[in-house]
Amino acid sequence: MDLKVYTTKWCRDCKVAKQFLAEHNIPYTEIDMETTPGAADELHANVGKHAVPQFVIDGKWVQPYVPGKGFKFEEMSELLGVKK
Repeated sequence: MDLKVYTTKWCRDCKVAKQFLAEHNIPYTEIDMETTPGAADELHANVGKHAVPQFVIDGKWVQPYVPGKGFKFEEMSELLGVKK
């Protein structure tokens, strides 16, 4: 599986997403929106906004959280094959 995670350093939901991935030993490539040239444009072109975090799983864009409600633990566990 190829996983890219679009983040920013100040984003609380990004920290939760990266912690979830680390806890389950899921490898990923982090793309920092503030330091990676063109990342913001790529994100906007694919999801229509600059909201982070965003996962790109084998080329498919997925928003791993619900704004104001947090990370989708169950849905992401199933999608990423995390065993309970």
